[in-house]
Amino acid sequence: MKIVVVIPARLHATRLPRKVILDLCGWPMVRYAYEAALQAPGIDAVYIATDSEEVKNVCADFTTHILMTSDSHQSGTDRLAEAVETIDCDGVINIQGDEPLIDPRLIGKLASMLRESKAEMCSAMHRIRYFDELASPHTVKVVVNSHNHALYFSRAAIPHHREAQNPSSDPSNTIPEALCFFKHIGIYGYTKTFLKQFASLPPSSLEKAEKLEQLRALENDYTIKMLETAYEPIGVDTVEDLEKARLLLAKKQQQKER
Repeated sequence: MKIVVVIPARLHATRLPRKVILDLCGWPMVRYAYEAALQAPGIDAVYIATDSEEVKNVCADFTTHILMTSDSHQSGTDRLAEAVETIDCDGVINIQGDEPLIDPRLIGKLASMLRESKAEMCSAMHRIRYFDELASPHTVKVVVNSHNHALYFSRAAIPHHREAQNPSSDPSNTIPEALCFFKHIGIYGYTKTFLKQFASLPPSSLEKAEKLEQLRALENDYTIKMLETAYEPIGVDTVEDLEKARLLLAKKQQQKER
């Protein structure tokens, strides 16, 4: 099974415009995701998909694997589906260009899951440790069944533990070990056949309510296999996030040089 990575790279992000090509310790941000994908085991090729000539020109300094797509797509999945049409592959891993610290091992594990589980779609989750993150609508939560198949994704705190202690009474903000909540990580694996089907489906009612595209798959009775990981994503959506990423990357570089 030939699996590739495609990184959708929009120039006009709402909260932090031009973020995928902003300088981050000497590289445009999207290059970190690209280089991480190159290091991932089990990946046959890595591509960047964009609708911007400016993004294309910046990325041309480090790769020729750039796919130009329509500027009318409403989602990254639509852009991904168009890009994959021109690629010889059986499966695709979709990672975000605004996660400069993405772990290559996670990319490789999702590729293995796509091969070994015969899943049409797979993704990742990380255990939530603190009540404030659980309460945030910016943290997407997921609940799974005994086979780690997603049952539902929500911006609300799910599942609701009826007998749980009021979190406001816990000064440590730490969720007790007995209570289990998972944060969804926005990295996906798809078979090429399923991706085409998925992109052709109309937005579903739950998807529109939660503003979560993956719910479209569940509402149409498709299975999403979830991988639990220790990796905790650091997405860059604000200037503050950008500065945090700079500090972490600088620290990482210093550790390599020792």
